[in-house]
Amino acid sequence: MMKNLLVKDWMSKNVITASPDTTLPEAAALMRENKIRRLPVVRESKLVGIVSNTDVIEARPSDATTLDIWELNYLLSRLRVEKIMSADPYTVQSDDSIRDAAQLMYEHKVGGIPVVDESNNVVGIITESDIFRIIIEWLNGEKTE
Repeated sequence: MMKNLLVKDWMSKNVITASPDTTLPEAAALMRENKIRRLPVVRESKLVGIVSNTDVIEARPSDATTLDIWELNYLLSRLRVEKIMSADPYTVQSDDSIRDAAQLMYEHKVGGIPVVDESNNVVGIITESDIFRIIIEWLNGEKTE
């Protein structure tokens, strides 16, 4: 069943992206406002990395820091996404099968993969939520072929 399904039919197409120069607070706000957990990072429309909500959380300082709130805010406002992103993320293309995308996500323990074209431009993103949507439709007997 899933080997016939294509990424292009299930991916999110209106992808919110960040640039390497996007600050940590800007990235966090983009994710929060758009209710997303990962941002592909693009430079001149080419994919260069991905930053996840977990990356943003882990980049925040420990509660044990001796810095005051003003120093913390200053440092966080200067931290750029390129310093915390995963460079050269796993990708798929829109004509790849859902099975291959799901296998890649499972093997590498990632919750989402940017979908790129031949020139490495981001054209979509496929996430674990998309895979769950397919499974739910299949379990409910809806046509997923």
